[in-house]
Amino acid sequence: MTEGDRSWLYAVTRELDQAVLCRMAGVAGETPHVVECTRLTAVVGRVPASSFGQEALHRNLEDLDWLDRVARAHNAVVDTLARVGPTVPLRLATIYLDDVRVQLAVDEHEPQFQRTLSHVAGRTEWGVKAVLDPALLGGESTTDTAGSPGMAYLRRQREALSARDRALRFGAEQAEHIHSRLSALAVDAQRHRPQDPQLAGEKLPMILNATYLVENDATQEFGQAVARYGHAHPAIQLKLTGPWPPYSFSSQQERTP
Repeated sequence: MTEGDRSWLYAVTRELDQAVLCRMAGVAGETPHVVECTRLTAVVGRVPASSFGQEALHRNLEDLDWLDRVARAHNAVVDTLARVGPTVPLRLATIYLDDVRVQLAVDEHEPQFQRTLSHVAGRTEWGVKAVLDPALLGGESTTDTAGSPGMAYLRRQREALSARDRALRFGAEQAEHIHSRLSALAVDAQRHRPQDPQLAGEKLPMILNATYLVENDATQEFGQAVARYGHAHPAIQLKLTGPWPPYSFSSQQERTP
């Protein structure tokens, strides 16, 4: 490692066949390497400070194309590791001055890493998103045109508000029902804030955005349950994504080095 390098931490695992790393390209095009800690193994990339130092990183994170490219590379490394064995993925841009500091940080937080590795072993993260199409809910509507045009307008406004309220209540109830049933099939579950329809690439409002940690031998049953609930009501559309590395179930995700 040169003075112009930094250590980008991808993930922590218990043991790893280093031959797996030879097929990887990291966020800077580098081949990741192993940093052996006291009882754990860290997977690290050597990245140039000119792009990943504090000031340069702050600037580059504002570049959405750069950020997308780096995020894809980071996730590709983590995904490969998670397919090999239990892995704790680290959040994007977890950077240390050098490998020695990586080793010290991993050893310092070893108990948390060990607990997380035990929790995710033999399990995979799956995402489920549900959207609601209010137009398919139906409901009461009046065609009464009696009274003045002003009264008819107010009546239509009340009907629209009532329909919106019914849709919101129905959506909340269905989201809770679906999440409860899917959680029962998972080892762990996390609900996240629903995404804005435009950001999620949807035209319909999202009523559920959740992730589930599922035993590997229960993934077929879990997928069938998602399909079943997705067909239970025409106004509800469910989308299953994954398998993913267990980002949602790694406590180190919120830890700042």
